[in-house]
Amino acid sequence: MQINARELFEEKDLELQEWLESLEDILRHQGAARAREILQALQERLIGHGLQLDQAPLNTPYRNTIPLSKQPVYPGDLVMEQRIENLIRWNAMAMVLQAADSGAGVGGHIATYASAASMLEVGFNHFFRCRDEQYGGDLVNVQAHAAPGVYARAYLEGRLTEQQLSNFRRQLQRGGGLSSYPHPRQMPDFWQAPTASMGLSTPSAIYQARFAKYLEARGLKPENGGKVWNFIGDGEADEPEVLGTINLASRENLDNLVLVINCNLQRLDGPVRGNGKVIQELERSFRGADWQVIKVVWGSGWDTLLQNDRDGVLQRRMDETLDGDYQLYSTRPGGAQREQWVENSPELRALMSSLTDDEVRQIKRGGQDPKKIYAAFARAAESRGKPTVILVKTVKGDGLGESTQGKNTAHQKKQFSDEERISIGRKLGIPLGDQELASASFYRPPENSEELQYLLRRRGALGGGMPSRRVDCQRLPAPDRARFEEFFRGSGARPISTTMAVVKMMAKLIKDPQIGKYIVPIVPDEARTFGMEALFREAGIYAPEGQKYLPVDADSLLPYREAADGQILQEGICETGAMASFVAAGTAYANHGVPTIPLYIFYSMFGFQRVGDMIWAAADSMCRGFLIGGTAGRTTLNGEGLQHQDGHSHILASTVPNMRSYDPAFAFELAILLREGIEAMYGRGEEIFYYLTVYNENYPMPAMPEGDGERIEEGIRRGLYLFKAGEAVAAGQPVVQLFGSGSIMQEVLRAQELLAERGIRADVWSVTSYTELARDAERAEHQNRKEPGERCQSYLERVLSDIKGPVVACTDYMRALPASIARWVPAPYITLGTDGFGLSESRECLRRYFEVDAASIVHAAMTALCDEGELHADDVAAHRESLGLEGKFPRAMDGQFQ
Repeated sequence: MQINARELFEEKDLELQEWLESLEDILRHQGAARAREILQALQERLIGHGLQLDQAPLNTPYRNTIPLSKQPVYPGDLVMEQRIENLIRWNAMAMVLQAADSGAGVGGHIATYASAASMLEVGFNHFFRCRDEQYGGDLVNVQAHAAPGVYARAYLEGRLTEQQLSNFRRQLQRGGGLSSYPHPRQMPDFWQAPTASMGLSTPSAIYQARFAKYLEARGLKPENGGKVWNFIGDGEADEPEVLGTINLASRENLDNLVLVINCNLQRLDGPVRGNGKVIQELERSFRGADWQVIKVVWGSGWDTLLQNDRDGVLQRRMDETLDGDYQLYSTRPGGAQREQWVENSPELRALMSSLTDDEVRQIKRGGQDPKKIYAAFARAAESRGKPTVILVKTVKGDGLGESTQGKNTAHQKKQFSDEERISIGRKLGIPLGDQELASASFYRPPENSEELQYLLRRRGALGGGMPSRRVDCQRLPAPDRARFEEFFRGSGARPISTTMAVVKMMAKLIKDPQIGKYIVPIVPDEARTFGMEALFREAGIYAPEGQKYLPVDADSLLPYREAADGQILQEGICETGAMASFVAAGTAYANHGVPTIPLYIFYSMFGFQRVGDMIWAAADSMCRGFLIGGTAGRTTLNGEGLQHQDGHSHILASTVPNMRSYDPAFAFELAILLREGIEAMYGRGEEIFYYLTVYNENYPMPAMPEGDGERIEEGIRRGLYLFKAGEAVAAGQPVVQLFGSGSIMQEVLRAQELLAERGIRADVWSVTSYTELARDAERAEHQNRKEPGERCQSYLERVLSDIKGPVVACTDYMRALPASIARWVPAPYITLGTDGFGLSESRECLRRYFEVDAASIVHAAMTALCDEGELHADDVAAHRESLGLEGKFPRAMDGQFQ
């Protein structure tokens, strides 16, 4: 008997219906866990037959994750909250419009907050909590372009004044102003973290959440809650730092992390994925990384339609429609929208016939529906064992009228006509006259108004105004000087590197009874490179689940040891993550009231050029701690070549205003700088952090010079001191001054000996920081310009006031570093450095090539003396030949720019 195609289809359809009914029966009588177990078994059986379910595990239908049946009752007054939201929307827009009207050209953004207003209001009214004695406090990072809305809310709360709002982006105006974006350094009692550099807030949030768990595991913070809420845009998710760091969050079960992605489908210039569906794309990425994914796609107006969609025609249309089309729909009137939906589908036309054109137009996306947002936030807040990402669909420029809403130009919209202003104000219900609306006047209801009373009552229940940053942290003393005594004595004849010295200092700091528990060593998979393996046994590597395996070196003296209360943060090959950990540890004094001291050691070459933006964010965050550039120098790290040898990190470090950067040559200098840094940051509370470079070259570490200890310590801190004076041999003997730092100091000391053999006296100065010397001299110059009658002398001018002879400064960094102090050196000044690219070679050959070896220093000194009339040119030429400088290697300067 033959079965025709229609009968076959009906038979298959019946079979499918039976499977679905069976699944419903399992859910009713055995629960969700059993249903998952059966589906997993079926999937495994299919895979066993070579069939892959490519999309099913990672994508769900294009609809809300939380169905109407699971949606909790909204706990607030929706009408009142909408009135408050409208006030904030208006004032946020008015800030930007007033700035535009002023003619100052300071700019501003309106459309981002307009898309995010509802979700932020749900958070501020019901979720974001301040830190107090009982609760750990939430960290809330908002999209940078949404800052006007946060300011507008703080204005209603009474935390900001009308004058401050009037001075948006005008921070130097009388009465104070507001920074463009979240900048803790510029508003230290308000913003909790910087978010203006696209993509960086996500790794920062992930590692902040992870560091909170670290503090709890080590007993430095009670397990009293606290969520990290991080809001970004869907276009921002294209930054590699966003998706590149999400695996750590699931791997370490960061259920205190909520990432909210505002999917308004638009970036700055146009669609994020015009030919695709960014929400589905992000869902795949996060589900694949084992996050809890919650989609908030459709508002309540779609609920009835979706419930009546018995055959799934509406769902199929939603699944197949592209983001570019959805963006277009948001700009169309209701009738045109309906036609877009029902095109070529009689079933959809019949389904949507119950709605008028105006009702179609009024249906909101999920991101504009507080009930849908609340359901998602509530589920995220209750999450256990997994981080959560909420993908919220919104409209860019929502509520700003047809000229802006959903348009590609929405991001750049910062001006409206008088008619548009009046129209928007009327739609938002702002009780101002037409003239006031046209001039974008601010509006704050009376103190006893229902709106303000409701708003303050909600924030009072959550601990007060947010965002809020406060510092209530204990001060820490510098470690006792005796703890570093061995470094002040020197190593005798035993050669060690400054890297080895700093690691030994870390070990001693960890054992310090007062500050040891606050030390946080951080390393990106280079601990053994830096000789830190001894710390594995002593301090352990932080691993939330401990060490479940037996390491291969378990029987060795220095085993690889992971522990749930481990102290070391071993970040793997992820400099961004390691830097995010540094920021989390260095800001814990403000975020958690815990004065942790991060010491992050990394390849100096990779530090600044690879994650310079994160370092700038650390500066903005008023982060504290020590960045330690290991295996430093362009010639000291021999053999590694162009992409490893660092000759410029100190140049880059000099651009960070609140970073103190040092290039110490000796262990005792490092000890003094570490003690001073801890005292400055954690004792005196200075808003600074440090960059120290250490090297892998072994040489005997001298004892701290005898004599005036206070003078030497001051010189180390301020950047320069006389380390070793040359011996006077005869009256009228030529004299030169030699500046050295880092490993190159060894070449400088050898040059001193070679010059002495040639009858020339050389005094050797240790320059620990050209940057600090230059900054101090610039401050003195500035002071002298302000008060011309009084001469302020810089430290550099004071200590060099009596020197004799020319000065030769030699560094393993670019010549621009020592050249930064040239105009304050009261003598002829020659700089030697390592400009150009690194090469794979021996130290000896590299230093000769770059002309920073002892012989090249001697030749530079003698040339300077010749220029001063102290030596004859023939003598210089003869000595050049005796130094072996004739034609052995090509000069670096000849081809450094090729």
